[in-house]
Amino acid sequence: MTHALTTPTTAAVARTSESTGGLSGAGLATVLIGSGLSALDFFIVNVALPTIQRTLNASDSTLELVVAGYGISYCLFLVLGGRLGDMFGRRRLFLVGMAAFTVTSLACGLAPTAGVLVAARMAQGAAAALMLPQVLSTIQAATSGEARSKALGLYGANAGLSMVLGQLLGGVMVAADIAGTGWRSIFLVNVPIGLIGLVLARRNVPETRATNPAGVDLPGTVLFGLGMFALLVPLMEGRTAGWPAWMWVLLAVSPVAFGAFVVVERKIERGGRVPLLPPSVMRMPSMRRGLSMGAPIFMGFGGFMFVAAVTLQNGLRLGPATAGLALTPMAVAFLAASLISSRLVTRYGRTVLTIGAAIQTVGILTMIGTILAAWPDVTPWELAPGMAIAGFGQGLLVTTLFRVVLSRVPVASAGVGSGSLVTVQQASLALGVATLGTLYLWLSEPGVLGMRVAFAVVMGVQVVIAIISCVYSRRLPDPRQGS
Repeated sequence: MTHALTTPTTAAVARTSESTGGLSGAGLATVLIGSGLSALDFFIVNVALPTIQRTLNASDSTLELVVAGYGISYCLFLVLGGRLGDMFGRRRLFLVGMAAFTVTSLACGLAPTAGVLVAARMAQGAAAALMLPQVLSTIQAATSGEARSKALGLYGANAGLSMVLGQLLGGVMVAADIAGTGWRSIFLVNVPIGLIGLVLARRNVPETRATNPAGVDLPGTVLFGLGMFALLVPLMEGRTAGWPAWMWVLLAVSPVAFGAFVVVERKIERGGRVPLLPPSVMRMPSMRRGLSMGAPIFMGFGGFMFVAAVTLQNGLRLGPATAGLALTPMAVAFLAASLISSRLVTRYGRTVLTIGAAIQTVGILTMIGTILAAWPDVTPWELAPGMAIAGFGQGLLVTTLFRVVLSRVPVASAGVGSGSLVTVQQASLALGVATLGTLYLWLSEPGVLGMRVAFAVVMGVQVVIAIISCVYSRRLPDPRQGS
């Protein structure tokens, strides 16, 4: 699991914002509905993938796009959404994002084909990127002191709770086949919730905006999006399509787009404006080292969620509800670890990263051993120890990593730093689905290795990542000595 999946850009601190009033309890509950919906929809779709594949006759690569498409749009528009909220008002952008999320959820639920579902999921990710940045920014701008601390605590708990509910509700709703809707219910349920959220937001959320908002980096956003699209589509679709010439052209375009992106970002920053991923912030030692460690961790998680969903249902023949139950120990353990990580960091500093990576390694190895030994009669109870251990280790690792990465970022650059971090994280999640997911699908084909060994190989890659993280974590700064 990853707490950062629901961490938007902290666009501005209170002293740089104008507010029309404080944030009431009802207002806080309303914005938390928005953050919860976005996180829930990332997790809830995983257990529905095999059912979606059967009912829409979707290819394996299309399933990857159903997951990764959301993340691609989310990472691309996240910073843009935060800056638009700073400029035009955060309540206004929250309402726009919530309305768009409601409409795109309806489109997902009514999608007649797999292609339409992929397009709707990408639009849904973009809508979430407009809505999510306003949540933490509104809390920062409209609260202070003990009220802010309490609100941030509830925000974190809401993120963890969404992970748990996403696993359980997704499986239960698909299995229940409510009114014959099957997997569509996981998207359609967002519609009444979104409509209620819109009414509550108009009544209870105060309007806030930044006094000196950063401009929108349109060239950087376009180039970054082009680079991601040109990289991920061939990785996910190339194997199925037989690698036609146009896919090789796309792959060749990707490094050119990313190179142009770097040039443009440097030029924008030299001109005194704030680019999408500011080079000066990305060069900070805590950011540079933290992201070099975090990117493969996030890639591993993105790949794991896709691989686990397919293995549990197509390989072990578990139903959607049982598959959701099998993933729940990981989510619960992640939530527990995230709740105690702050106290542990205060006492042990960056050592928590090392411990978290080591625990995650043990959990993944336990899962590999269970799958290899008991296949194909593995039960959720047999998987539970490995899932829980891995989830607890990841909870310590990821939540601490965010604190470490941002510990040396100046307060004036906090919003830019966190926005850059989450953008890289979401891009890495999508890349993980594209690479590890594709590797798994190839290895699991008949005549290659089969699902049992394919699962072990992909999990083995994550073991290597965790071991490297365990060693590399010693190079990161101690967050107790942040600026």
